[in-house]
Amino acid sequence: MSQAGLGGPAARAIGTPAAPGRMARASLLGRANLGLAVGCLLLAVLVFCCLAAPLITSYGPAQQGPDVLAPPGAAHLFGTDQYGRDILSRTLYGGRIDLLIGVVLVGVAMTLGTVIGLVSGWFGGWTDTVIMRISDIGFAFPFLVLIICIVGLRGPGLTSLFLAVSMVAWIFYARLVRTEVLVLKDTNYIRSARLSDFSTVRVLLRHVLPNVMGQVLVYATSDFVYAVLLGASVSYLGLGVQPPASEWGAMVEQGQNFITVQWWLSLFPGLAIIYLGLAFSLIGDGLADVMRTGDWSE
Repeated sequence: MSQAGLGGPAARAIGTPAAPGRMARASLLGRANLGLAVGCLLLAVLVFCCLAAPLITSYGPAQQGPDVLAPPGAAHLFGTDQYGRDILSRTLYGGRIDLLIGVVLVGVAMTLGTVIGLVSGWFGGWTDTVIMRISDIGFAFPFLVLIICIVGLRGPGLTSLFLAVSMVAWIFYARLVRTEVLVLKDTNYIRSARLSDFSTVRVLLRHVLPNVMGQVLVYATSDFVYAVLLGASVSYLGLGVQPPASEWGAMVEQGQNFITVQWWLSLFPGLAIIYLGLAFSLIGDGLADVMRTGDWSE
């Protein structure tokens, strides 16, 4: 239909209202852009505060002082812990570690899982069967329990956490990408690309991958929060970040013995985790809404 048709610019110019479906689509896109913008703003503020920690606070994360278990005040905005360390400083510097955990865990899992999912869905046959059976084995065990077992066997620390999650987390991305590839393989434009004698690598990278990355990125935003929570959970159990390094989960664990009196020890790192989760939830919902409007590739 030409632009002079129903709902086109010419029709709207003479007073014909836009189609209800298009108005609903525009409204959804507006809400999506608003949520996405707010989420990105919240995340940007958090990242800036963590990176600019030396400018915000003059205390080091491991610096001990005479003010032991001091409540929030002018000298220490978030109070101090049982060793006289500034909670604000430890929260900001701990955010660096938690953001690093999220970036590394999600980055490695997403990259590895996307590649494996592309190969599995595209080639099919015994390749797909072997990969799916391996992923089924991974699904047979509770994810957190499996991570704790691997970290416990190798020893506590960030390196063990990165290795353990990388061995397991790729499964979710691989199955997601495989499903998308199986659908795309039967579309006309992918068939045309194959009939044009393009190489397999070119078809996968130029035509298949861009069309599956939308779903992958939406999943990755929610997975980022889960990765941070996983790092905090492992650190809470004493298997992740080791003292005296600051990390939000470890800080919550260290303050639980004082929670009824010195509430600030666990409150502020806990709020930081909630804040990060809110930011990425808004980003993920915004991306999902943008994709539903069909404007992802525009």
